Amino acid sequence: MAESPRFSRFLRHTSGTAGPVVAPSLLAADSGNLAAALELAERARAEWIHIDVMDGVFVPPISFGANTVAALRRRTGVFLDVHLMTVHPERHVAQFVDAGADLVTVHLETAGHAHRTLQAIRAAGAAAGIAVVPSTPAALLGELWDEVDLVLVMTVNPGFGGQRLIPRCVRKVEQVAGARRQAGARFLIQVDGGVNRDTAPDLRRSGADVLVAGTAFYGAADPAAVVRDLSAAGR
Repeated sequence: MAESPRFSRFLRHTSGTAGPVVAPSLLAADSGNLAAALELAERARAEWIHIDVMDGVFVPPISFGANTVAALRRRTGVFLDVHLMTVHPERHVAQFVDAGADLVTVHLETAGHAHRTLQAIRAAGAAAGIAVVPSTPAALLGELWDEVDLVLVMTVNPGFGGQRLIPRCVRKVEQVAGARRQAGARFLIQVDGGVNRDTAPDLRRSGADVLVAGTAFYGAADPAAVVRDLSAAGR
């Protein structure tokens, strides 16, 4: 599959020569002032913004919709990383890409025809990602290595911020990184859940290219320092 134009400039991070991308997660921000949360991430020189879309079915909470993505897109040129934690994600792809998502990630657990859904994301003009929850083995992704721009390894059970990283999930990051090498694929590996200064070095050494930081970023006294520290993780 050809590289998605919106995503190709980030593929340099798979080489291991650059630090990981740091993606502040709006789920941990003040939902009443997302404009300020966006500005804070921009001032901290974060390259991506991570937007968790929850439907109250696949995960308990209900969070952001396509209108939120569109409002953010009008305010920023930062890479918008949309994570669909929904049932029937194929029904929502077009509206989020139209709203300005640069990357749309869907869950293997809810994308009944994952290959078709990933193709639809690419056809709509965005980069395509596939996510797995902690209980889903990495081996189940084996038919998709050549079809994705990004694999998201959830290192907590999705739905709520502020959780501690599940240690065994670090091994899954290693497994995905090993499969990437073996397949000669170029997708990025993203990690979401319990990412902070303490856990980032192990995650980076295990193969993570994109670190999603929620509480660690928006709960910090100096968010810019968090971005700097996470960007240097594993060096």
